[in-house]
Amino acid sequence: MLMTDDLVHSAVHGDPDATAALLAALRPGVVRYCRAKLGRIGGAYTTADDVSQDVCLALLRALPRYRDQGRPFTAFVYAIAAHKVADAQRAAARSAGTAPVDGLDERPDSSPGPEQQAVSTDLARRLSGLLARLPEQQREIVVLRVAAGLSAEEVGEIVGMSAPAVRVAQSRALARLRTLAGDTLGEVAA
Repeated sequence: MLMTDDLVHSAVHGDPDATAALLAALRPGVVRYCRAKLGRIGGAYTTADDVSQDVCLALLRALPRYRDQGRPFTAFVYAIAAHKVADAQRAAARSAGTAPVDGLDERPDSSPGPEQQAVSTDLARRLSGLLARLPEQQREIVVLRVAAGLSAEEVGEIVGMSAPAVRVAQSRALARLRTLAGDTLGEVAA
């Protein structure tokens, strides 16, 4: 689904169909962004999916106050997402305890088994570790370009760079990730 200036304008002015179409166009990228920034907890993306839902709700509340300032609308959306992700990270740091269990579910568990969860968790941990070794700006560019699927122009508006500079930074970041991944595999093999 293509997001156009007309669609944004109609949604801002209260058109319910335009608002629904706008959210449908934005939500997959927001989910990918939140998942990339927050990762898996306990083998699932529950927290990231909850945060992406919060982003969509915050966007709905902020939409009537949105004013075009010459920047892509996605810069507005991902600024909201960045704030919600930061809030979730702070909340997770504060409540590092365990949650009480209300009761046992008597239905069969259809989630991946322990082996698949371990493999998935290990892969996510390794990827997060590699991303953490990049400078903050390169990490943000990779997450926005690769995970959220934004264009170089949109990412440039968000991080304050030109589109060609974003492409160069992304290329350098991906090259660095390949080197780091190779180093990590070499350490495991040794």
